[in-house]
Amino acid sequence: MTPLPQSTARNRARDRVRRALPSLGVALSGTLLWGVAMGASALLNLLLDDWETAAKIRFVSLLYAAGGALAFPVGLFLARIVSLGRHWELALAAAFVCLLVATIGFTGGLFALQYRSYYAGWHAPALTITWAFEFVYTVATAFYQFVVLGIRLYFPLGFIALAVASVWFARKQR
Repeated sequence: MTPLPQSTARNRARDRVRRALPSLGVALSGTLLWGVAMGASALLNLLLDDWETAAKIRFVSLLYAAGGALAFPVGLFLARIVSLGRHWELALAAAFVCLLVATIGFTGGLFALQYRSYYAGWHAPALTITWAFEFVYTVATAFYQFVVLGIRLYFPLGFIALAVASVWFARKQR
């Protein structure tokens, strides 16, 4: 088998990326629905746990909603690029994994930035070597705490939304 010329391979990759881009309507409506679902999941869990104050419940719920809203277009694009031209089973799995990883990644990232901003007052001046170490360790610690303590806020409502979105995606890809 002879290798493809580099320009042909580049054109095929560019075409695949172009085909994987969701329409603006799907991206915007999905972003809104996914953000609301993730925020509602956190809100429901926090209210059921009788957690802290109303202001803190609002903040955490909005953080989860924002993380979900940021994650949806990225997760959808990644799921589409992985599953283009494949069977519906792979599309289902791709949507499940890509939306899950993107949602946890973006929400955990927002949590880490908020965590970092809280501890910034005790850290070294910005852009020093000490600051860089403190930044990396603070963000890593925050993300670890989010994974250990924050993922529970996705159950059961967020998990149900993930299953529904994955089935929707797989049906749409057929």
